[in-house]
Amino acid sequence: MIHLSINGQSVEAQEGQTILDVATANKIGIPTLCHFNQLHAVGSCRICSVEVAGAKGLMAACVTPVVEGMVVLTHSAKVRQMRKILYELMLSDHPADCLHCDRNGRCEFQDLGEVLQIKESRFVGKRSKNAMDDSSPAIIRDTTKCILCRRCVSMCNEVQGVGALNAQNRGFATEIGPGGRERLGTAVCTYCGQCTTVCPVDALHEKDSITAVWQALSDPARKTIVQTAPAVRAALGEEFGLAPGTLVTGKMASALRQLGFQVVFDTNFTADLTILEEGYELLARLAALAKKQGQIDDRQLAALNLPHHLPDPVLPMITSCSPGWIKYAEHFHGDLLAHLSTCQSPHMMLGALAKTWYAQSNGLDPTELSVVSVMPCTAKKFEITRPELKTRGLATVDAVLTTRELARMIREAGIDFANLPDSPFDSPMGESTGAAAIFGTTGGVMEAALRTVYEVVTSRPLPFENLHIQPIVGLDRIKTASIRFENVLPAWSFLEGIEVPIAVTSGLSGARQLMDEIEAGTSPYVFIEVMGCPGGCLSGGGQPRPSTPEIRQLRLQAIYREDEGKPLRKSHDNPDIRKLYEVFLGQPGSQLAHELLHTTYQRRNKI
Repeated sequence: MIHLSINGQSVEAQEGQTILDVATANKIGIPTLCHFNQLHAVGSCRICSVEVAGAKGLMAACVTPVVEGMVVLTHSAKVRQMRKILYELMLSDHPADCLHCDRNGRCEFQDLGEVLQIKESRFVGKRSKNAMDDSSPAIIRDTTKCILCRRCVSMCNEVQGVGALNAQNRGFATEIGPGGRERLGTAVCTYCGQCTTVCPVDALHEKDSITAVWQALSDPARKTIVQTAPAVRAALGEEFGLAPGTLVTGKMASALRQLGFQVVFDTNFTADLTILEEGYELLARLAALAKKQGQIDDRQLAALNLPHHLPDPVLPMITSCSPGWIKYAEHFHGDLLAHLSTCQSPHMMLGALAKTWYAQSNGLDPTELSVVSVMPCTAKKFEITRPELKTRGLATVDAVLTTRELARMIREAGIDFANLPDSPFDSPMGESTGAAAIFGTTGGVMEAALRTVYEVVTSRPLPFENLHIQPIVGLDRIKTASIRFENVLPAWSFLEGIEVPIAVTSGLSGARQLMDEIEAGTSPYVFIEVMGCPGGCLSGGGQPRPSTPEIRQLRLQAIYREDEGKPLRKSHDNPDIRKLYEVFLGQPGSQLAHELLHTTYQRRNKI
């Protein structure tokens, strides 16, 4: 142990810890700005400067390791004066119109001014940056507000491995953005929105959909349909002072009705549908491989009643419900797109059904329907603009609200969210199983799919306690497991004794690692789940800030509670899904299902 003194208090530390680490552990407050959850520690802002006995100048606490006998002062007159000067210099290069900013009252830069007791800036002069980049359908980049903390750079490069954001130019002309004078709309950006979750100001934020949604709600000629993703209900309450991990499913449905939505559906319904489509697609790929290897013939293949469009036996098959991951694959792994499941994401499936089956069943004109998705994800805003995802010439989903945007609408409408009564979702797309609930966390899609696939092949439930595949539960970046098919039904005899190695990753750096293995021909897996955001949708780019590991864990626990509290926990047991196939789709992978629920992908430039 290392012994040191902070503000006259004797403390102990471990080798390698920084002054900030030790101070935090001993509940000694040191203000920070650029520092973020161990992700980003470069000491660029110097707000955490402290006085260290014997040092020539002040030291940045976030990057200075402790040493034996160190004497530290965290709020001496010299330290306080320097922090004020640093803050005032940053403030002199920052807009002062806080009342017009979406982060007003929720801004770390603003909060720091209160901590440092800054009332005004003594410095005035030329502003270094003055550009608004609204070229992306998902994310706005406002350089006038950027304080050059570089948190977004660390997130984009170190965690996501995309590299769309970096410091461009030098000195007073420094700007954070894509290289080569590119804009986000044309850069190699996946629109995952993780940069927006770590930006301490409003320099990076989701593109506004609130105005368009209010217009749709106010239009008497339109019928407005809303749907909500599984991860939203585990995080929305945080925007209204509820503890992280509080499930607000019923309150959320009530709030949406009070906002004026005429129909409130649950994206979990089509998460169950996705499992049927994706599960049978995996089985079809395995069967196609068995036929290619001579294990079964055409007659045996026909008896399996698999999707009419038999896919190529390309393995491993990779999940496709994360639009940020899909865009990443299109940019960086264009030669491997055949590995992606052709299934659309659940909210796109619901939009397609709303404008076909629901409209037909209720005598509605689909051109007069507005479908709004409430998602934890900024990349969904891009997804709905993809031309290959239109439904019979119409936009499948008309607008996407992030969790944060929905919270702003609720506050604007004066709704007392915390005290709302619970209400259910509407039929016919409001019923869901526990398998759909766990879509919101990393590993959830994989587990949900295998709950169905295993039972189709064996007629028995997954042989795991409480149906959970424990090795893929949790927030590790890459998780692996193996499922063995034993005592299978006669029709599936070619799978008897087969081991199915699986892998799960969240965050695009993990995706790169798994895709590199496939490219090298060394991947041992049959089925891979990829989520674009670390931890999955529960920490998506549109979720409430902050999204720390501790908060992610609480949201994860909430999602599993939702699963375990459901009377039905396997997607194929959802009675409304069964009815949908009986009266409309026919069977998983039918020609109609393929038209409405599946898609194609496109190779994109790497530069």
